[in-house]
Amino acid sequence: MPTINLNSINKFFKPEITPLAKWWVKLILLILSAIFIFLSFFYTNSIAKEILNREKALIDLYIDIYEYYSDPVSNFEDIAFFQEKIIPQINFPIIITDSSDAPLEPFETFSLNVKTDSNLSYTQTRMEYQKLITKMKDVYDPIVLVDTSGKILQKYYFYHSSIVDKLKMMPFIAFAIFLLFSISGYIALNASRRNEESKIWIGMAKEAAHQLGTPLSSLLAWAEILRMRSDDPDFNEIIDEIQKDLERLNVVTTRFSKIGSKPDLTMQNIGALIEQVSTYFEKRLPNLGRKISIVREIDKEYYCYLNADLFSWVFENLFKNAAEAIEEKNGSIFITIKEKGDWIRIYVRDTGKGMTPKIKRNVFSPGFTTKKRGWGLGLSLTKKIVEDYHNGKIVVKDTAIGKGTTFVIDLPKTI
Repeated sequence: MPTINLNSINKFFKPEITPLAKWWVKLILLILSAIFIFLSFFYTNSIAKEILNREKALIDLYIDIYEYYSDPVSNFEDIAFFQEKIIPQINFPIIITDSSDAPLEPFETFSLNVKTDSNLSYTQTRMEYQKLITKMKDVYDPIVLVDTSGKILQKYYFYHSSIVDKLKMMPFIAFAIFLLFSISGYIALNASRRNEESKIWIGMAKEAAHQLGTPLSSLLAWAEILRMRSDDPDFNEIIDEIQKDLERLNVVTTRFSKIGSKPDLTMQNIGALIEQVSTYFEKRLPNLGRKISIVREIDKEYYCYLNADLFSWVFENLFKNAAEAIEEKNGSIFITIKEKGDWIRIYVRDTGKGMTPKIKRNVFSPGFTTKKRGWGLGLSLTKKIVEDYHNGKIVVKDTAIGKGTTFVIDLPKTI
């Protein structure tokens, strides 16, 4: 009979990637993102500077136009041309002030592209203009118009157009989009991988059920034949135990066959189900060479919709996991049930060795195991049965090295 390399199967489910390699990948992505932001910022900043230079040139043109417009002997047709063709090209705000930075009046005549509420009073409008002048002064120095003697006649305060602000925001928007796509891709990749893993072990489960079905049926028939041919009570008792284990294997086969299909849920007494699984395990715990007791702390009957075949598997996996975690000669597994609002909460606590943060983080991952033997599918199947098939939740609530571990299962009272 060919042997199965369990380590190869575990690696297939979850390829080993060293923490150092993961950090290198993250560092490279971080460096590439930083380079991307820097280049985007540098490029857009250079474009913004070019636009600012053009806007400053337009301001110079505007000043020339304004001076020409102020000349009493200026040609009216030239003024109309400037007002209709040149000034509309200026799309940024300009405010003309006197030498003391007071806006000239009327405000609309001595400003350009400045919008204020028409319902404001004169005083309020003046205050709005003063605020805009202060804002402009903090960003750009005004262009000063002086006479031949050097006396300041007027100051031209300005602020860049909105397109400059948009350009400056572009690197950050691009980075946000890049980050969004990266996160979406990461989530999609993980979902695809989990879906592929799920298909693999669902297929394995169904194939195992198919392969076990025929020999189990034959063994059950042979056990019945042996019972019919034996009159020895002791021998018949052994046959009874063999038949119980065969029926047990038949239950396991049924469970495997249900993985991947929507199970039928019926109202079940959770305490009775726990009692059934606990009784079965208690008879086999001595085989581990340790004295382990399963303490049921259930004060009343609790009911919810379950698939008994699958959910008994949940308790078996948790009991088995707890029993293997107990390394002392004496240990205990405690099962407690409480009501929490619309949920029935089940605690499974052991007095075992506890988990490290790394083990706790990966305990439900398919293929993850700390044992030399095993496929690392028990707790991942447990999580799938609880959450996907019963709309519940399962988490590791408490764990610490040398302090044991507590699993918590939440089940809705109604589904």
